[in-house]
This record gives sequence, C-alpha cells and structure tokens, in this order.
Amino acid sequence: MLVLCAIWGLQQVAIKAAAIDMTPILQIAVRSSIAALLVGLLMLARGERMALSDGTWRPGLLVGLLFALEFLLVGEGLRHTSASHMVIFLYTAPIFAALGLHWRLPTERLKPVQWLGIAIAFAGIVTAFSGRAAEPASGDASAALFGDFLGVLGGIAWGATTVVVRCSRLAQAPATQTLLYQLLGAFVLLLLAAMVLGQTDVRLTPLLWSSLLFQVLLVSFISFLAWFWLLRHYLASRLGVLSFMTPLFGIVFGVWLLDEPLEANFVAGALLVLGGILLVSGYEWLKHLLTRLGK
Repeated sequence: MLVLCAIWGLQQVAIKAAAIDMTPILQIAVRSSIAALLVGLLMLARGERMALSDGTWRPGLLVGLLFALEFLLVGEGLRHTSASHMVIFLYTAPIFAALGLHWRLPTERLKPVQWLGIAIAFAGIVTAFSGRAAEPASGDASAALFGDFLGVLGGIAWGATTVVVRCSRLAQAPATQTLLYQLLGAFVLLLLAAMVLGQTDVRLTPLLWSSLLFQVLLVSFISFLAWFWLLRHYLASRLGVLSFMTPLFGIVFGVWLLDEPLEANFVAGALLVLGGILLVSGYEWLKHLLTRLGK
C-alpha cells in the first residue's frame, strides 16, 4: 500500500513534468486507451465477458463519463496550478463520496465525528485557497486559483463516481469491468476534448515516453489491479487510512522534482484537509484504536 500511495502521488507530477511535450488531457487520453487494451486482454485471458444483459452498462456509461470529467478537470487544472496543489484538492474526493453515500444509503449515515471531519476539511480548502501565490510558469495568481478550483471539482467528480459504483449493479461486477468502463470513457471523451480545444501538439521526447510508460503500466494498469486485490485481502479500514499518504507523497514529489513552492496557507490548509478526511474515512479505524487504548 505504501508503494501504491507513492505511485499515485507521483502521477500528477509525471503529467505536469511532461505537459510541455503533450498536454495533460491528451496524455490521460493516450494512457487510458493503452490501459483499456491491457485490461481487455486480461479479461479475455480470465474468460470474463461484458454482457449488456447484466444491467451494468447504464451505470458503466455514467462512471465512464464521470471518470473522464474528473481527469478533464485535472488535466486543465494542471495547466494552471502546481502538481502538489492538485493532488491535495483532488483527494478531497472521500469527503464528497461520504456526503453522497450518506444521502443514498442508510447504512452509510455519517456520525457526528465525521460531520466534524467534513467541516474541518472544508475549512482546510478555504485556508489553502486564501493567500494563493502565482505559479512561476504563468505569474498569474488568479489563473493558479482557477486551477485549484478545478482540482476541487475533480474531487467532486471522483466522489460521485464512488457513489455510482456503490449504489448500482457495478458493486457486484468484477473490478476489471468497472475499470474498463472508466478507461474507455476517459479515452473517448478526453481525446475529443483535446481535439476540440486544439491540444493535440506532441513532441516525442525521452521525458514524454518515460511519463507515458509510468502512467500506463504503473498507474492505470498495475496499481489499480493491485488496489482491487488489496481490497479483497486486506482490511478496508486500514487501506483507507493508509491511502491518506498519497497527497503527502504528491506534495513531496512536487517540491522535490518540480521545485514547486509551498505557501504557509497551503500547508496549513492541506493539514486540515487531511485531518478532516482522516476523521471521515478513518472513523471505524479510529474508533477501534481508541477502544483498544481504553482497555
């Protein structure tokens, strides 16, 4: 899980680093197409089939649309803001997923401590937004703030994807099937978006090849399959808590590899966001831990 968090934290940094050679939207479209092919081949090897009669195609289309929307927002956001900012705002997704599941599923009702976590996380978002400095590449603070806002919208789209999966037939479908819906949606819609927005220029450099290889094999294929395997063999509550390390890795890699600055407001806000998410998603784990300490 530690390795997975490092891979996911490096994802935004890899996209940002190669953005000069291929726009983020086109990078994600290309990686999604190749990863979809790999997942399709894996399904054939396993004898898995996608049947329209099982009722998964409607929610499948919806999660494909939401997945594409999430990465459209991420791709555009990375053109304006830093990778470290993007990873924090994108990983507000558990907050929005918890709110959606609270509304849709009686078994997912939020506890008072979790509501407190949501309030803390939103306070962190406001804090991180305040005092926003300009990005070195653009020199425009308003553009950087717009990129941060797109990151939050990406988190909302990701949270909505979780709600759709949990509240539809996809909850019983094989993980590879759900992943294939998402990858195909991202490929088709993001490729169209890149063409419409005129973001199709490509420079084939060693940096771009390295970024795409990392994104296709490690991020979109191996890491997601490893995550689904962990969900079946490890305690879900612990996985949720450990996944909080991903934004921390994203900040570290952004500062280390891209020389991104860290503002005091952003650091304070990021800590509040992570603390809020810990209270929301790690509630059961924290409850169990406190019970053991009480004994």
